[in-house]
Amino acid sequence: MVKINGKELDITGKTLADYLAATDYDPKRIAVERNGEIVPRNQYSKTVLADGDRIEIVSFVGGG
Repeated sequence: MVKINGKELDITGKTLADYLAATDYDPKRIAVERNGEIVPRNQYSKTVLADGDRIEIVSFVGGG
C-alpha cells in the first residue's frame, strides 16, 4: 500500500507518472514529495511506487 496525502492506495508497482495520469492533477502545477524528499518532475516516469511509500502532492494555485 502507498499512502498519498494521507489516503492508502493499492498502487504498488505503478510509476508516479502513471498515478498522476489517472488523476486530475496538472503535473506542471504540483510538487511531489516521496518519503520526505522532493521528486524532480523529470523523474516522475522513473519513480516506481513501493509498498510503504508516503507521497505528498501539493498543488500550486495562482491568484492575486
